[in-house]
Amino acid sequence: MFRPINLLLTALLLFTACSDEETFMTLPGNDPDRTATPDTTVSYLALGDSYTIGTSVSASERWPAQLADQLLSRERIKVEPLEIVARNGWRTDNLANALSAGKPGSDFDLVSLLIGVNDQYQGFSVETYVPQFERLLQWSIGYAGGDTLGVFVVSIPDYAYTPFGGGREEVSRDIDAFNEAASAICSRYGIPFYDITPISRDGLTDPDLVASDGLHPSGQQYNRWVSEVLLAKVAGQIRHRD
Repeated sequence: MFRPINLLLTALLLFTACSDEETFMTLPGNDPDRTATPDTTVSYLALGDSYTIGTSVSASERWPAQLADQLLSRERIKVEPLEIVARNGWRTDNLANALSAGKPGSDFDLVSLLIGVNDQYQGFSVETYVPQFERLLQWSIGYAGGDTLGVFVVSIPDYAYTPFGGGREEVSRDIDAFNEAASAICSRYGIPFYDITPISRDGLTDPDLVASDGLHPSGQQYNRWVSEVLLAKVAGQIRHRD
């Protein structure tokens, strides 16, 4: 259904190497043998790029999968199904094109959006990013049936704090600018913006937070995103929506 993206710069390989199967997938729900009996069940659509698809980590270590597991085990909220539309290397326009072709439904209980690192990495300006991000946010609200309580945005992690990023200050400044723009748009729409970027900035002092490719977050870092930032807030959104 989706065609591979032809990128011009071989320097982007760490951001872009992947297979077509990593574009649009439905994952099985939580394993009932190792989790609690749920009080409620929600459907979840996760939109993004390499950070959402979990490049260089296992399927169970992706942050949407870890969020689903912890929602059940700690909050008694079952995720069924978990659908992911994401691919390594995607910019905002790539994600928009995939969504236009794949056309997810409009009845998800929960929709997340994390996108923008490749816009920054490939030299696009914040001014170019803003309308693309806003369009994706509008679509995300539509996928949640028009209910802003069913949508949340996750900040862009800072890859400067990885061996690949090498602590470059200009990268951190760019990431901050993109995140500030996305946060401002979310505020206008009443959408929560969850800031995991400070966790990513522990990557140079704690190598266990970086995956084996030296660039992407490890499963351990994704676990911190979920346990320290996302879990309680997302569970609260779900309960308020009910």
